[in-house]
Amino acid sequence: MNETVSFRKMTLEDLDAVYEIEVLSFTLPWTKDAFYHEMVTNEHAYYVIAETQEGIVGYCGMWLVMDEAHVTNIAIHPDQRGKKLGGGLMQAAIDTAKEQGAVLMTLEARVSNTVAQNLYRKLGFKNGGIRKRYYTDNYEDAIVMWVNFNE
Repeated sequence: MNETVSFRKMTLEDLDAVYEIEVLSFTLPWTKDAFYHEMVTNEHAYYVIAETQEGIVGYCGMWLVMDEAHVTNIAIHPDQRGKKLGGGLMQAAIDTAKEQGAVLMTLEARVSNTVAQNLYRKLGFKNGGIRKRYYTDNYEDAIVMWVNFNE
């Protein structure tokens, strides 16, 4: 990765760019209204943006509730994949969660998404269980993964 990447908290001005990445990344994307709600009314939501000189290249959303962080979504623009941006973005989200007082972080990944699972394992996540038929587009199972920052 030759270009400089910075990470920061998402603002409402980032909504269009985040939504574009969402639509390009998922078969059942969140609506723009859902992201707006996260930013304006969900006091637990926190989104980290990955940005290069080309603009916003990724985002990671999480809900910070008490001492737990639940990753709700993470995506890198398809044109920017393969540059290790996902690992940097996930580490920035972990750092943010810790700064906000989280002790645990959890997420779900498609059982078929071994690339994501391998990334999460490199960052200390462990398998925690299976959510049967979790994804409504094809009823694929999700693997639940956890990391305890105190271990």
